Amino acid sequence: MKKEQVVNCQFSVWYPIFKKYTIKSLILPLPQNVIDYLLDDGTLVVSGSDHNTQQTHTNNSDSDAEEDIQWSDDETTSTVTAPEFPEFTSKVLEAINALGGRVFPKLNWSAPRDANWIALNSSLQCHSLSDIFLLFKSSDFITHDLTQPFLHCSDQDSPDPVFNYELVLRKWSELIPGGEFRCFVKENKLIAISQRDYTQYYHHILKQEEQICQAIQEFFSQHIQYKFLDEDFVFDVYRDSQGRVWLIDLNPFGEVTDSLLFSWEELTSGGEIAHQQEGPAFRYTNSEVTVQPSPCLSYRIPRDFVDLSTGEDAYKLIDFLKLTKSQQEESEEEEEEEENAPQ
Repeated sequence: MKKEQVVNCQFSVWYPIFKKYTIKSLILPLPQNVIDYLLDDGTLVVSGSDHNTQQTHTNNSDSDAEEDIQWSDDETTSTVTAPEFPEFTSKVLEAINALGGRVFPKLNWSAPRDANWIALNSSLQCHSLSDIFLLFKSSDFITHDLTQPFLHCSDQDSPDPVFNYELVLRKWSELIPGGEFRCFVKENKLIAISQRDYTQYYHHILKQEEQICQAIQEFFSQHIQYKFLDEDFVFDVYRDSQGRVWLIDLNPFGEVTDSLLFSWEELTSGGEIAHQQEGPAFRYTNSEVTVQPSPCLSYRIPRDFVDLSTGEDAYKLIDFLKLTKSQQEESEEEEEEEENAPQ
């Protein structure tokens, strides 16, 4: 996977090519001060006056409405005021309204799928800029886009391509997870198809395996094949209840993209998967016995617990051991006092 391939998979690059076959979307340039805010650990939710924020302030007490939102950093004992972006907020709200009032947000490449747990409805559906920022600032996927989008590229010695960050707002659509599939293309040939939500068993996929595979192959040959800038890439599709196929996303053909029910070793071994049969290999969870936990569940664990369990942060481990020892000593002292207490 080369850096150029990653650049070609930006939403604003492929969307104009396949606009007729995907969900209606709007693209807004991401100002530098917004990027800085998203990367700042000192604040979480913007204090901007978008529609939802105004409504929330009205319902709170007068004293709460008058106060600026401030956050305290225990380590530096400094106070940070959440920033406001009036011009950008206005453009975002205008775009959200143009898309029906509900949107699915993402950056150039990634959506904050690992952060849906923090939303009140556990959904990526957003109605305001505050909703979007809450998800973005809680997402490792978004941080990856902003800090190291070319991390897994093989041409690390070459300079990073110049590109501009953008906020992508997609019209909200209720997609049934069992209808999503990831397709792997090598040398402009569809070599593999994987169930997108492989952690669940969907009976209809087992019953309609042949129809699903045929529909995706036809969609690929009619609308996707030879039309993208690269010959190796990954694309996600959705097959609706009427059997129609829609393009959802495009991704680089490489480790930065989840290979789901395949391994990248299989997919990159000269197209051997495709040579084993006439059409692409199609894999899906074929029984409830093989159901697995979602890989995004790990993002719900507080970082401190992850550091403790892996030993990545020695200071946290030392503090934890000191705290445990202190609690044990207190418990022993209480037991001694109870034993020595007059009967």
